[in-house]
Amino acid sequence: MSPILVRHVREQLEHDRVIRLLQAKLKRKHDVVTNIGEDQTVPVRIGQVQIFPDLVLTSVDRGKKLMGTVEVETAESVNHLEAMAQWAHLGRARAPFHLYVPAGCVDIARRLAVENSVNVAEIWSYHTIGDQTRFTLVHRAPAAEVRKVSAPPASRPSARTAAPARTAA
Repeated sequence: MSPILVRHVREQLEHDRVIRLLQAKLKRKHDVVTNIGEDQTVPVRIGQVQIFPDLVLTSVDRGKKLMGTVEVETAESVNHLEAMAQWAHLGRARAPFHLYVPAGCVDIARRLAVENSVNVAEIWSYHTIGDQTRFTLVHRAPAAEVRKVSAPPASRPSARTAAPARTAA
């Protein structure tokens, strides 16, 4: 269970609403299962720890491979305890970990992720204007560099051994 044992009703409603919006948005690319409130349906096992992230993204094929996890936080739940209890574990999973925080909490979330060595693939901020919620990507982890070790081709001339330029007569 999350260190945030009881959220205020307004915060919990906002949290659940954002999860449902993300479920609708992400279902285009993945099979999405939510763990909202007391409905803890799909766990993610990371080592000896079993975590129930807000959204679990799996592949659409038969294998149902884990493609990512999503954790949605409210202003109240962006704190050190949450980072240690959930973010740190989700950051160690093989699948990318995506974190959604209110727009005013982005700097705090970044600091907590660094302090707790959380491997966050993306941090998104969200804010609500009227009845519309907007999501903004604020951090993306650098892509893993693919290093190919190969011998340089022998047929390519180097800049030093290139043929001399012709001079006009």
